[in-house]
Amino acid sequence: MNSNAIDAILARRSIRKYENKPVEREKIDCILECACAAPSGNNLRPWHFVEITERKVLDMLAGAHAYGKMLEQAPLAIVVCGEKEKEGSPWWEQDCAAAMQNILLAATALGLGSVWLGVNRDAAISEKIHGIVAVPDNIKIVGIAAIGYGAERRSPRSGVDQGRIHKERW
Repeated sequence: MNSNAIDAILARRSIRKYENKPVEREKIDCILECACAAPSGNNLRPWHFVEITERKVLDMLAGAHAYGKMLEQAPLAIVVCGEKEKEGSPWWEQDCAAAMQNILLAATALGLGSVWLGVNRDAAISEKIHGIVAVPDNIKIVGIAAIGYGAERRSPRSGVDQGRIHKERW
């Protein structure tokens, strides 16, 4: 079974090296539209996205995140944020994770490489990133997607890990 969506899902790999080439505006807009199309509990859509293309800011993010050195090469980053208290949504983290996954899949479908950098589980990193991108205190940062034209290639995934599949019960 093949379709464009399934191909993109299987082809999506974490890419940490990028060509020195900007991402076109139409591709950025498409990625953000896909992010906003993610499923959301009660359709509360608690997400916000900070688009970053300025080299100085990307370099600052690279220095602030212990695992973010690829941001020194990436021409684009999207910081995925969530309103924890938006109308009492208990699903804000899942909603933002779904939006992040849509970002990564859209990037792959558009011929770009990407990687998800977690932020919200490390208070020190989160505080640094908040300051760099001026995120309000009531907004939580879920992660950063580093995006660009990949300077490395990885084979698509295939197969099912049968040790992880359980039927009817564990």
